[in-house]
Amino acid sequence: IFFPENCTITVSEYFTVQRETELRDPSMLARGITSNITGLRADLIICDDVEVPNTCDTAEKRKDLRVRLSEMEYVLVSGGAKLFVGTPHTYHSIYNDDPQIELGEQDEFLYDYKRLKIPIYNLNQEIAWPEKYSRHDIKMMKKQTGPAKFKSQMLLEPVNIQECRLDSKNIHIYEDEINYSEAGRQPVLKIGDNKMISASAWWDPSFGASHSDGSVLACLFVDEEGHFYLHNLTMITKDWDGTGDDDPASIQCRKVSQILAQNYMPNVNIETNGIGKFLPAILKNELAKTGYRCAVQEITSRTNKDQRILEAFDVVLAARLLHVHKSVLQTPFITEMQEWHPGKSKGHDDTLDAVAGAINAQPVRLRSTCNHSKNKSWQNIGRTYQAISD
Repeated sequence: IFFPENCTITVSEYFTVQRETELRDPSMLARGITSNITGLRADLIICDDVEVPNTCDTAEKRKDLRVRLSEMEYVLVSGGAKLFVGTPHTYHSIYNDDPQIELGEQDEFLYDYKRLKIPIYNLNQEIAWPEKYSRHDIKMMKKQTGPAKFKSQMLLEPVNIQECRLDSKNIHIYEDEINYSEAGRQPVLKIGDNKMISASAWWDPSFGASHSDGSVLACLFVDEEGHFYLHNLTMITKDWDGTGDDDPASIQCRKVSQILAQNYMPNVNIETNGIGKFLPAILKNELAKTGYRCAVQEITSRTNKDQRILEAFDVVLAARLLHVHKSVLQTPFITEMQEWHPGKSKGHDDTLDAVAGAINAQPVRLRSTCNHSKNKSWQNIGRTYQAISD
């Protein structure tokens, strides 16, 4: 493009360099990640800071960002290249070196890309740009922005930059399956080498059209040491197109009854607030069809949801008593935990609420650490007697 002398022109979104070939598209075109680029073609695509708080602060935005970036393949010509420049702004960053299982990724998002990471200092505390940042500057920056944001922006470590109430790092992940057997005509249920002594299931039903409406079933076990095992967490979908004899309620109850039987659940609690009023009777009918005996208990929640979640998770996480099966990582549970803020979660807490219900349904157990056989009674009581049993 040639401009007259003494002419001031501002071109903010595109420019074209002098070239012999006549092409429709300019030499350089700048567009926002949410803009429409259908029909364009490019030899080189530079994704500059496409991940920022406005594009990744919720699970829906992170999913939408990945979808839009995947559409770049239709714009790139054969033999073209893509370059990503930016810093992570979330734990589920597109720049992660490992796949995000909870997002359904089999490989990391930037799979097979050549990576160049230059943090502000390395493991030996050597500053990458001493001419720009002094140690005092780095210290003040870390103090003013906080450790989480500093790790994200200056050390290039994907972290949750928001201070969350529930710390998912205190969760233990396990892969063991349920082992059911009978010894001395008594049923024994183990997960790994740990014997379970109680179980609880909680179903928070919903008949919305999407996962965001949250019909969730949680199956939880407790071992002899008081550790909690979240073995199954299922998002129950309606899968009904309006045809056939079965209705959405019966379809969901049938799925729930199957999961309860597969996990040897002796009881299930159904939250009957709202739509759950008639479900217990339908679920009992479905359980009767399968022949599996399971007690169905109706629960009406009267406390605030945030309070229920805090009461269930605060101490359990602090004591590192919660074990989660690897299959649960494929649900929104971990993401909801990492992003949960009392009063600010905007309804993204369906799996948290169901698991909290299962935890709160368990009685409090105290492990006995005293060997009473070593303590003689000063009152001369506590003798043992053997009854004549023949």
